[in-house]
Amino acid sequence: MKRRLTTVTKSFNLTTEPWIKVVEAKSNQTKTVSMIDLFENAHLYSRLAGEMRSQDLSLMRLLLAVLHTVYSRVNAIDQQYSWVNIDSKSLILNDSTEQVTPDIDDLLDTWQGIYDHGSFTKSVSQYLKANASYFDFFGSRPFYQVTETEYDSFVPKKKRVATGTGTVAIKQINRQISESANTPDIFAPKSGMAKNNVDLPELVRWLIMYQSFTGVTDKTKIETDEKFSTSAGWVYRLNPVFAKGSSLFETLMLNLNLADDRNLAPQKPVWEYETISQYIEERKKQLPPTNLAFLYTLWARLIHIEWGENNDPIIFSAGLPTFDSENVFLEPMTVWRKDSKASKGGADVFKPAVKGIRSLGIAMWRNFGQYINVDKADDNNQPGIVSWLQLLKNDNLIDRQKQLHLESVALISDGNATSQSPVMESCDDMKINADILFDSDEVDYWPERIEEEVDVTQKVGKNFWSFAANIATIRNLDSRDFAGKVSYMFYDQLNEPFKLWLASLSKQDDPDEKIDEWRNILKRIVINSTQQLLMSSSPRDVSGIIVDGKNDTRELLNIFTAKNQLMTKVYKDLHLQKG
Repeated sequence: MKRRLTTVTKSFNLTTEPWIKVVEAKSNQTKTVSMIDLFENAHLYSRLAGEMRSQDLSLMRLLLAVLHTVYSRVNAIDQQYSWVNIDSKSLILNDSTEQVTPDIDDLLDTWQGIYDHGSFTKSVSQYLKANASYFDFFGSRPFYQVTETEYDSFVPKKKRVATGTGTVAIKQINRQISESANTPDIFAPKSGMAKNNVDLPELVRWLIMYQSFTGVTDKTKIETDEKFSTSAGWVYRLNPVFAKGSSLFETLMLNLNLADDRNLAPQKPVWEYETISQYIEERKKQLPPTNLAFLYTLWARLIHIEWGENNDPIIFSAGLPTFDSENVFLEPMTVWRKDSKASKGGADVFKPAVKGIRSLGIAMWRNFGQYINVDKADDNNQPGIVSWLQLLKNDNLIDRQKQLHLESVALISDGNATSQSPVMESCDDMKINADILFDSDEVDYWPERIEEEVDVTQKVGKNFWSFAANIATIRNLDSRDFAGKVSYMFYDQLNEPFKLWLASLSKQDDPDEKIDEWRNILKRIVINSTQQLLMSSSPRDVSGIIVDGKNDTRELLNIFTAKNQLMTKVYKDLHLQKG
């Protein structure tokens, strides 16, 4: 086995070396920057621009962990809060710090001060410079890795580094490929040996993403007193949703929920643990995190990298114990679903509503009620990031008429319990004005009206599916397969118009008029979709077939009777008059 060259001194410090891809707002060109550069100039960049959107999400959570750590200790003018005791240079909490509940108002003032200023303060760069040793990819505490001695101390003897077992290839960590040694990826963006070729900045990005989106193919686990099952990466187990701003600065700020009352414990990212052993002991408890800096830097695997003679990385990976996802409401970036079969002490149990292959074609707007607590019954029905935006709007920290841009980025698993390999990345978005999303009007409550239109639209969608199934029956085709494909195309034509209609809503609008507007758009799409489906009609379509009718009768089914049945249902559902 190739061994690391101990005679060569390496350094790649993420605080000063360029490794994060961003898009410059002015030139619209991609640029690679360091962490310090990113935080000092976030207002000049429009977004992150890595290899995958889910990779960008992983990096954003890392950046947010830094911001949560810094701004839970100092305010918008870089002065420490009265309730913390920190080292003035490193901004690290002193050991003698007593756990005192932070002042929510002070944290909100900090958020407002930074947001109004339009850029991050010097404390972020100060923190990164003072603690640069934590961010060196080749340091004595290599970033997001452990040393050989540490790795060997946690894994079984037969899995130690010297044995050469328990490795994962670059092509597996690269989630665009995710190729195991046993199953080649034929349609990968790289081929042959190139699948394992990667430069250092890209390797760093993939490693961070891998900790968030790991599958379960690893055969090595750390040793613990109690057995545990190797789990997928935490973000891989979510249905992620986050807020997008007009710049990278605004995106980070809108997702920086400083004053969440579930996130008031001292912030402690993985690199601030005094030793890796302390971090592993914390993970062995399998308790849900109490702070977002910990959650956003959560490791799914214990990673050690050996460097060969040609500087090729040999990556060792061991599974870590994790916690159950039930009711982990500290996590703000996920949609939740109520588990009707489970309860804890009589209380409801919520789990992340993980997106799977079967739900790939369902756009965000069709699940509108999962993103906003329409009936106001339980705050746990909506993502924490939406609750945070609602607080900002209610406290006038953001414009009430500001258009909120919610994005969803999910890496879809193959559903195989023994691999959970990625098969597709799903990205979607939804724009809506803040005063519409968080409407307080008791008479014309917009979220409820929108949810009603979603229900009506999907009812029409079901009727169109039945129409397509009837056409398949006339043509002697597999009705479920044919109707499923036609229904997918129908919703594909609905998605953009509904999103535009949703984004156009304002408190100055008459709700009934806007709803009539959408229903007429929907009617036109139904008519156009019906005509497209019937354009290539055959004589059999016209003559039709005899099928079972109501009350043991037999009736004719052809394209005309099928269309009449559809349009009768559509006009009834939309409360429209024919003609």
